[in-house]
Amino acid sequence: MTAAEATPDLDPDTVSGADDRAFLGHPKGLGFLAFVEGCERFSYYSMQTLLVLYMTRYLLLPENIGNVIGLQALQHGWYGGLEGQPFASRLFGDYTGLVYLTPILGGIIADRWLGRRVTLVLGGAVMAIGHLLMAFESAFLFALLALVVGVGLFKGNIASQVGELYDTKDLRRATAFQIFYIAIQVSVIAAPLVSGTLGEKVGWHYGFGCAGLVMVAGLLLYIYAKPWLPADNRPAPGAKADAAARLQRADVPRLLVLVLLLPILALALLVNQEIFNAYLVWADEQFHLTFFGTTVPTSWMITVDATASFSLLVAVTAFWKWYAGKYGTEPDELDKMIIGSVFTIAGALCLVMAAATQGEGKIGLFWPIMFHILNSIGFGHTLPVSLALFTKVAPRALTGTVVGIYYLAFVGANLVVGTVGGWYSTMDTVQFWLLHVGAATVGLVAFVLLKLTLGKVLNAPQSG
Repeated sequence: MTAAEATPDLDPDTVSGADDRAFLGHPKGLGFLAFVEGCERFSYYSMQTLLVLYMTRYLLLPENIGNVIGLQALQHGWYGGLEGQPFASRLFGDYTGLVYLTPILGGIIADRWLGRRVTLVLGGAVMAIGHLLMAFESAFLFALLALVVGVGLFKGNIASQVGELYDTKDLRRATAFQIFYIAIQVSVIAAPLVSGTLGEKVGWHYGFGCAGLVMVAGLLLYIYAKPWLPADNRPAPGAKADAAARLQRADVPRLLVLVLLLPILALALLVNQEIFNAYLVWADEQFHLTFFGTTVPTSWMITVDATASFSLLVAVTAFWKWYAGKYGTEPDELDKMIIGSVFTIAGALCLVMAAATQGEGKIGLFWPIMFHILNSIGFGHTLPVSLALFTKVAPRALTGTVVGIYYLAFVGANLVVGTVGGWYSTMDTVQFWLLHVGAATVGLVAFVLLKLTLGKVLNAPQSG
């Protein structure tokens, strides 16, 4: 039996992934995709780290807001005259929501017309332009627009290529996405230390410019890595109708379960997504960040979070590998997401404790660090695992589109965070974080109910 016959779900040009273990026991292409995504995420999280602080400390001040083309019109039009921190939180939430909405369009463009490779290269180029535009104050809104479009073309298509390195029955798939997310976490560690420090200590535009240069480096690396990546998926002229027919016959029930999973994921992600919004404002105002007479940049709290996420994602991945070796199997994706929700709730309760025990002075870092540790364990069981689940269920002809649909969970989470984050200025801080505990608890209960009622649907054999 040939390799192609043994792995009928793989394209002929990618079946070698079943035997390729050149990168940590995984295909060499995974290493390239992880590094490219690391560059893109460095750029993105540089933006995430600096954006709210940039707006609240500088851009939205009365003497500066008028320098931005169209910003005041947007403020008094769409946002109804919101000012200061609530306006920054809402604008940030809408921006990040749109960033996760456009991958649906990017997936459709790749699946139906351009193929993943061309679409991804275009996305990387547009993103680089957006990051570099952030170096010009007047072009702020144009930069956000370019980033929204660029991420849409880029993000879902690179994640779907990770899945294409593996047969649907290859149990390395979930671990591959955890490795993929480890590369992301390394970038999130580095972004605040480099771009965050440049932005807060040297000049905001230096931080944004650095993000653009790293994005260009990632794009060049992706172009170089072509021989080790899955074959492009540019569709043949007669293939679309057959793919649609297979989807209608066999895959609709499982795709409907994935759609049902989206709002549950959004609730589970709420605490994690708030880290880049109101949490940073809270840390800037209330955390004790002065050590030996030196005040460290607030953006370094993102490095604390990313360091915890990286370390614990490695630990979680190693633990389940050990567990599978000892017991012959491991929990499926939904089981891991349930476990993750428990840790997310525990982490959010640490923020409640930090607010409830604050005296007259600043908040020490014990409870915030405990939050980042517990929330990171939850992250390791939720985000990479849920992405692996979506790529497993997705029909091969529509992988990019389904991964784009996956990011609707982030759209919902960030839009809610944009609104809820704006309440930070007027709401009691303990109640503010208890609200996030409640959202994570609802997510946990919903995961359990979904597992009990529809879990078998997701594990049904995939059609053609």
